[in-house]
Formats: sequence, structure tokens, C-alpha cells
Amino acid sequence: MSLSAAEDDSASEIHLPADIDWEMLDKSKFFFLGAALFSGVSGTLYPVVVLKTRQQVMLNHTPCFKMAASIFKSEGCRGFYRGFGTSLMGTIPARALYMGALEVTKSNVGNVASVQLGFSEASASAIANAAAGLSAAMAAQLVWTPIDVVSQRLMVQGGGCNANSCMVGLKKYNGGIDAFRKIIHADGVKGLYRGFGISILTYAPSNAVWWASYSIAHRTIWDCVGCYCCKKDENGNGLGYRPDGKSVLAVQGLSAAMASGVSALVTMPLDTIKTRMQVLDGEGNTKGRSITILETVRNLVKEGGLGACYRGLGPRWASMSMSATTMITTYEFLKRLSTKSQERIT
Repeated sequence: MSLSAAEDDSASEIHLPADIDWEMLDKSKFFFLGAALFSGVSGTLYPVVVLKTRQQVMLNHTPCFKMAASIFKSEGCRGFYRGFGTSLMGTIPARALYMGALEVTKSNVGNVASVQLGFSEASASAIANAAAGLSAAMAAQLVWTPIDVVSQRLMVQGGGCNANSCMVGLKKYNGGIDAFRKIIHADGVKGLYRGFGISILTYAPSNAVWWASYSIAHRTIWDCVGCYCCKKDENGNGLGYRPDGKSVLAVQGLSAAMASGVSALVTMPLDTIKTRMQVLDGEGNTKGRSITILETVRNLVKEGGLGACYRGLGPRWASMSMSATTMITTYEFLKRLSTKSQERIT
């Protein structure tokens, strides 16, 4: 059972909508609509990111729902959106870099892998998606790391200590501009890029794993669907299967959730280390020096063993799954909205 574009009339195949490559997109519409759509997605998922970040900087483990109730009780709804304005300002240019690098790499690597290197369609697709995810993450981190450093520090403001748990020692900031100014004053520009190396080590492989896993899961699910849905006529000849929009959307969402599970498990320890490095003040425990990866790992193990590296796994998995599901469906919708009029695919 194989997949095909909508224009392929082979009766034994699943007829999916044709893929849209970089050359078919109206770039201005693509980036403008993308900024608007993904800003909305970021706002919807932001509270889960706040929960994940706070769990990662706690000295003791606190259940997710208990922490959410504590935030709501002590800070109200506003507590779930600390640092959102700063995060949103960085999301727009970071997403633009991400989407541009993703599409350009996917298109070029896909052609090289399938045409020049002779890989099968499935292998070429997985390779192209992995390479695209890798390059997109590296490009986006140039903008996202400074925003991440500031927004994460704002996320944990107000967390402090309570009867059950306590956060690591943190400075207090009066908004994003104040945090930006104080970080620059204390550490210079390098303070804004604290954890840049570990961010690349976290997000680059995470994106490569996610996009490759998504490609494999997407194809596997459609192969399974095809076994049940491709009908045959009275002579035993295949009639093919042309799924409707809801079926395509459901398979994209399920593939994204499956890929998120794999990616979250593989990269969770790195994400915890990255968050600790970006949120902790250098002078907190290291006498003015920026905290190192090794020191961060030692502190985590001392606090709760290797399991401490997986604090926030639940919220991160949920965040990644929801984000990935909405991202991929929104992204495919965005590409169809942005297709040049003479090449629009329905």
C-alpha cells in the first residue's frame, strides 16, 4: 500500500492532497499569516510551558495539578502568563526563521536524497524532514535563546517558597525590559545567550527526531488505514481511497502526538539542564561564575537523583503534543492559504 498525490490516478493507492513545496508559496503571505496563527497557538499553550518551567526549577518535586492550583490561588490567571509579552515578541521573528529554514532545507534535501542519492520515497522524506528540523531549530535559536532566558525568568516570578516546596534562588524583575537591562548589566550580551550551547543540543536533535518520527508515523498510519479503506471492485481490482479533510487532519494530529512522545523522552534531561542554566543567577551558587552543565547535573542529582532530570516531563509531553498537533495542522493549513493563486491546491 503506497501513498500518492491527489493527481495520481493509480487505483490501488491512497490519494492524499499534493504536497506544497517552497517554490509554490507566496512568501509574504506565508510569513504574515504564520506570525498571526502561531502567536495564537503560543498564547493558548503558554500556561503549560509556565508549569513545566516552574517544575524544573523546584528544589522538591511538586505534582503538576497541585502547582497549577497553587499558582491560581496565589497569583490568579495572570500567574500563568508571566513573561508572555516578552515571549510573543521573540516568537514572531523566531518562527519566521524556523519556517523559512524548514521549507528551504526540506525541499533541497528531499530532492538530493531522492534524485541524486537514489533513496526511496519514504527514506528520502524521513531524511529531508530530519535535516529540515535540525536546520530550523538552529536558525530559530539565534533569536529564541535570549527571549527564552528573559521569559523563563519572568515565568518563575512569584513562585518563591511555600509550605511544601521551594524554588532555587532567583532575582526579581519588573517586566521584560527590566530583566533584559539587568541581565545585560550583570553579564553582558553573553548573559542573554546563557545555555545557547545546550539549547542547540536540546532543540536541534529534538526537532530532527520529531520531524523524522512524524514522517515515519504519518506514512505508517496511512499504510494501516489503507489496508482497511482501499476497496476493491467485483473483479478484485483496487478502487483506491481518497480521504476527506477530517481524516487527513486526524492522521496529522495523531502522527504529531506520537512524534512528540518520542522526542520528549529522548531530550527531557537536556531541556531540564537548559532551563536551570538559563534561569539560575550566576552568583547564586557559583560565586559570580555562570553555572556549568556539570554543576547543574550534580545539583539535580543531589536534589532528586536521575529522576530530577525528568521533572516537568508530564507538562512538557503535554505541551509538546498539544503544540505539535496544533502546529502541524496549523502549518499545513497555513501552507494552503499561502499557496500562489495560480497553483492553489484544494
